Amino acid sequence: MPSSDLQAPEPEWLAAQDSANTDLAQLVAAAADLCCKPWRHAVICTSPAAGLGQLADLDELDCALRLDVRNPAGERLPEQDLELELYRSGRDLNVTVGWCDERPLLWHGSHPVWMDGTTGERCSRPHDGLPLEALARRLRALLGGSGGF
Repeated sequence: MPSSDLQAPEPEWLAAQDSANTDLAQLVAAAADLCCKPWRHAVICTSPAAGLGQLADLDELDCALRLDVRNPAGERLPEQDLELELYRSGRDLNVTVGWCDERPLLWHGSHPVWMDGTTGERCSRPHDGLPLEALARRLRALLGGSGGF
C-alpha cells in the first residue's frame, strides 16, 4: 500500500463537519482577515462538543474558537491570537472576543463592552481594540445579530 494512502484518523467531531460548518469557519476567518489587517487567521474550534462539528442550525449557534494569527509572510504571531465565542441569548447573537493574553476582552451584544479579563470589570477600549469591535460587528451582521438570517 503506498504511503500516501495512509491517513491518521480524524477526531469524530471533525469528521462530522459538513460544508455549512466549513463555511462558518471560512466566514469567521475571512471576517477576521478583513477587520484585523494585515494579519491572516486560521480558525480552530476549541469546543468540539458544542462547536462547528455539531452545528446544525445557526439558531443554535454556540461555539468557542481560537484564531491563530500569521503575518503576511506566513510567520506565526501567537501574541496576536484571538479567542472568540459565538452564542445566542434569545434571538440575539452575542460575540465575545479577546486576545489570548491578559489584555481586555470585548463582549458585543447590542453594543460593545470592554472588560478586564481577570476581574470582569468594565474598562475603556484598548488602543488596538477597534479592529476587534469591527470583527464583532461584522460577525453579528453576517450571522444575524438579532436572529434574522
